[in-house]
Amino acid sequence: MPELGGFWYPRTPRGESSVIPPPPWHYSGDVLTIEYRTDPGGVAAWLPPGVEPADDDPDAVALIFADWQSCGADGAELLDPVRSQYREAFVVVRCRRGGETYSRCVLIWVDKDFALARGWFQGYPKKLGSIWMTRPVTVGKAGPRLEPGGVFAATLAANDRRLADAIVTLTQEGGTGGFVNALPMLHSRWLPSIGADGADVHADLVTMRSADVEVGPVWRGTATLALYDTPGEELASLRVVEPIAAYWRQVGATFVGGAPVV
Repeated sequence: MPELGGFWYPRTPRGESSVIPPPPWHYSGDVLTIEYRTDPGGVAAWLPPGVEPADDDPDAVALIFADWQSCGADGAELLDPVRSQYREAFVVVRCRRGGETYSRCVLIWVDKDFALARGWFQGYPKKLGSIWMTRPVTVGKAGPRLEPGGVFAATLAANDRRLADAIVTLTQEGGTGGFVNALPMLHSRWLPSIGADGADVHADLVTMRSADVEVGPVWRGTATLALYDTPGEELASLRVVEPIAAYWRQVGATFVGGAPVV
């Protein structure tokens, strides 16, 4: 009997139907980051056993909106743009494990199936959602410029309900682009038992490896961020207590794999 092929579901006779190709995966996109502090102890409630909040600024949170173009090693998706373009919104906190400090994604929504599957492989807790971002322009009046006073908006919805909206006003060029999502990622990969008995047949902590990271100039700004309490979602529990800053920049990187964290 011939062996089925493909990196991910579905595995098929020719191996051409997998929702994602094998790594490496290349990413280029526009990223809008809003950092803030939530209630004391709010981040700790989202961490699994054995993982602790960061020592400094433990309740800092970043809500990040991104408009991506991505592809596998051969770039075939770029010639079929519906398979390369997607948007996402994700919540990042910082944590500690084994004396190291990491960034950790605790919530994330994407609008394409390939991004969903790719995230589950990496340990991102992805769900489907609707994400929209204001695009910068260099000609005309139908958009903001990357300059002081430029105003950008972003929205997140899932299951026909609004979860978040943000407005960012640029104030100056320069800076680091934020500190919450600036560390190696620490992710959990889980696969519950088919017996539905509460046990996991697979559970590990992993960290990611990236290569060829490129970043564009950082634009810093101020933000207003609203989070909405809706059925089936818990984003609003990470409520905004104190704004920190907001940032817009372009980012490029290649995911080349990961490794278990023991």
